[in-house]
Amino acid sequence: MIIQPLQYISQAPRTGNHLDAIEAVLQAGGKWIQLRIKNQAESEILPFAKAAQALCEKYGAKLIINDFPHLAKAVGSYGVHLGLQDMPIAEARKIINPTQIIGGTANTFEHILQRVAEGADYIGLGPFRFTRTKENLSPIVGLEGYHKLMERVRKAGISTPIIAIGGIEAEDIPAILETGIYGVAVSAALTNQIQTSAVLAEINSKFTVHSL
Repeated sequence: MIIQPLQYISQAPRTGNHLDAIEAVLQAGGKWIQLRIKNQAESEILPFAKAAQALCEKYGAKLIINDFPHLAKAVGSYGVHLGLQDMPIAEARKIINPTQIIGGTANTFEHILQRVAEGADYIGLGPFRFTRTKENLSPIVGLEGYHKLMERVRKAGISTPIIAIGGIEAEDIPAILETGIYGVAVSAALTNQIQTSAVLAEINSKFTVHSL
């Protein structure tokens, strides 16, 4: 099982659609893509999911489908990501293929324990800060929140990879990684960029510096 430390969550760019944004990140070298289209029916998202899966296969990347286990199974994506109000992980596990993974959202330490007990393959913990890409936002975690939560994670001996998410920019990454978190997910930081490759290289450099 591969869990990349840098994940891109799709959003529609100023011109074009989710697929345009995804391909720009893939061309720049992105290796983990989450297709996240909100407020549309599953049947309407299916063509995007199929196309996104084809793009990820073309560029050797992994695709995660947000919210919809049936879609993940239909297109053969790497996995599915479920929010706190979505289908329970155990139920989704019965739908997807055995090789597909499941990520789960968390906002508190209790949520982290819940996700671990449910058998999530990774946990998306956030939001780091306010973001306009998500409605019904949970309370902001912030950098201090990550420090406190990751300390509790370490003491609890939890080894499930935890990804920081929510309004994260390139300059935030070193401080977030210092909390001991596994990785980060970005969205706006990689969308609508004129030189996506340069921006992605800058973001990746934050991980390199952190690992020295």
